Amino acid sequence: MANVEREDSRVHQETLRLNKYLAIAGVGSRRKNDELILSGAVKINGKVVQELGVKINPHKDKVSVNGQPVEVNQKSYYILLNKPKDCITTVSDERGRPTVMDYVRVRDRIYPVGRLDRNTTGVLLLTNDGELANGLIHPKNEIERVYRVRLESGLLDEDLVALKRGVRLEDGLAKPKDVAVIPGTKRAEIVLALGEGRNREVRRMFEELGYELKGLERILFAGLTTEGLSRGEWRNLKNSEVQHLRELAGVK
Repeated sequence: MANVEREDSRVHQETLRLNKYLAIAGVGSRRKNDELILSGAVKINGKVVQELGVKINPHKDKVSVNGQPVEVNQKSYYILLNKPKDCITTVSDERGRPTVMDYVRVRDRIYPVGRLDRNTTGVLLLTNDGELANGLIHPKNEIERVYRVRLESGLLDEDLVALKRGVRLEDGLAKPKDVAVIPGTKRAEIVLALGEGRNREVRRMFEELGYELKGLERILFAGLTTEGLSRGEWRNLKNSEVQHLRELAGVK
């Protein structure tokens, strides 16, 4: 696959900046990695390095973060999962609850891009490309998220107007990019588009207006849908889809 070959070529360079190496390894964005370096959490060949801009040889140098070895995977993963209900959007759960990793089993370590509530279903991306993941969840990029909401009771006209104007939450105004009632649902099913991904934002908006949710599904994220995937099924993204995500996230 072309995107994998490009990723490998970066790793096979003679030297790489340390923050870039960590980003390729899925640790985080380059800016976040700079913060890790300055904090003293990163070691090269067993020695703490706090100098920004330092370069390493990926073939010879051993890198660790907080005592854990960091190695660049030889393959980059870009996966779309149709997340089912009753699973946690984490790599592991200390209480033993099912996680999305129980559905997506690959050889290397990958991570969810952002979070979906335990009982929220639909589009979820997983990757080991830390730089891309950070760009997709950063508020400044306003990556579109579209949700299908099922309510216990029909939405009143005044509350539809309130949604379109924006709902005041404890962490600020939540204003959808678009809101529409699905015809034939007795106003109990709503499609709502957001340009950010605050914690439980959709649920909190409707709760603030006095509604109880029966179901919540993310039907689109960054232009991607779960078309062709049943609940719990996943697929690798196409090269063209990965390139599109990079453009949206501002990643070269």
